[in-house]
Amino acid sequence: MASASVMLVQPVGEMWQKIREELNENVNTRDQDLAAIKDWLKKQPHLPDEWEDRCLLTFLRGCNFSLEKCKRKLDMYFTMRAACPEFFTNRDITRPELMDLMSRAQGPTMPGLTPAGRRVTICRGLDKNLDTHQLNDAFKIAMMIGDVRLMEEIEGVAGDVYILDASIVAPSHLGKISPSALKKFFICVQEAYPVKLKEVHVVNSTPLIDTLFNIIKPFLKEKMRNRIHFHSDYKALHEYVPKELLPEEYGGTSCALNEINLAWVKKLEEYKDWFLKQESLVANESLRPGKPTNYDELFGIDGSFRQLSID
Repeated sequence: MASASVMLVQPVGEMWQKIREELNENVNTRDQDLAAIKDWLKKQPHLPDEWEDRCLLTFLRGCNFSLEKCKRKLDMYFTMRAACPEFFTNRDITRPELMDLMSRAQGPTMPGLTPAGRRVTICRGLDKNLDTHQLNDAFKIAMMIGDVRLMEEIEGVAGDVYILDASIVAPSHLGKISPSALKKFFICVQEAYPVKLKEVHVVNSTPLIDTLFNIIKPFLKEKMRNRIHFHSDYKALHEYVPKELLPEEYGGTSCALNEINLAWVKKLEEYKDWFLKQESLVANESLRPGKPTNYDELFGIDGSFRQLSID
């Protein structure tokens, strides 16, 4: 079984060097950049005074060490923590509803890295009777994994590849999907997390997925829409993702996805106390200089991203 202690293999050697260059990371000035962000954070009355250095470094890397972009991302991250308690509170993976969901749907990040230094995450449902009312909990777990990665991507990666398995999507799901939940989730992914999304591969795609994509499309930036690929079988997927990084369920030679998923359950259990401490680290809009964030404007289901200007 995949050990939770080796969930994320870190880049070394030539790959490490290439990733440093891609992230615009200068090991000689990195500590100065980190100190500048920490100093900025202390001066923001509406944001937490302190946060783990590891998390801040992950944000800097995700922003190519642009201090201004990093500040905007961090502000949005803590803003979303306050604005979306359905995603960022009660994050105890041992709660029965979350354990049940982890047994009926999976979204683990694989341990290894592609030749380009990218991390691969695979999401699939196992139960055709999954109810869309569990969508918020699914998004919660996805961001729990994302937060663990803020801590444990010690060397940084050159981006992310997501594989979405559409095999259990049914017509009954489409009418029950909450546009509000979708929009909040995609704002988090695109604006609040230091994610460099390089590719999205939808496997077991059917005409029904085209309909679902049309529902989701308004919430996606054009850059992200252009990075989505649809595949009817796994053979086409292998042209993008090496077999050694894919589990056996997808024609690969890595650990079974079930094993990786169980290892992530254990890892999330280890972070139980950490998640609880994080709940108080949110933006306080009553202390924000200038105009407080208007959640209604931010989350209005009108396709508008007026407030979101981060590249």
